[in-house]
Amino acid sequence: MIRRALSAFAVLWALGFVWFAMVMPQPAGDERTDAIVVPTGSSGRIERGVELMRAGAADMMLVTGVDSDVRPGEFAEQFGVEADLMDCCITLGFSALDTRGNARETAEWIDENGYASLRLVTSDWHMRRTAVELADQLPGEIEVLRDAVHTEPSFATLFLEYHKLIAAWLLHLG
Repeated sequence: MIRRALSAFAVLWALGFVWFAMVMPQPAGDERTDAIVVPTGSSGRIERGVELMRAGAADMMLVTGVDSDVRPGEFAEQFGVEADLMDCCITLGFSALDTRGNARETAEWIDENGYASLRLVTSDWHMRRTAVELADQLPGEIEVLRDAVHTEPSFATLFLEYHKLIAAWLLHLG
């Protein structure tokens, strides 16, 4: 009996990993939201958020998890953000240290500003866990549009992220 249960668990785990690695979240369309949220991390995320801001996809953007040593001017220079766009529309969040912290920082920012919808911009391999963590922090009426940035993650990245996703799901259920 125990052997069968362990075998069934192993098969479910393996099938889940294959699904996780093979069916990556995709970029969103041109839908408009109140705000854009970009957790710091792998390349392409912030660039995608800035591109969307320039295209008018939202009025405001939060970059969550910014290192406390980064200054707005340095950020603007590194990512080629015009001063007027930086001054009016981009908030740098410095309190998050991890994905769960990104979700908390985002929920506080959304609440403070009264937004009803947001576009979550993160790496394709990171999207599912970020969305789970965010769902745990946001009120249910907030609409979240997932906008995944295409990457080519290593096997090790996928393997680690799959297990982090399972842990986040379990914590979310509990």
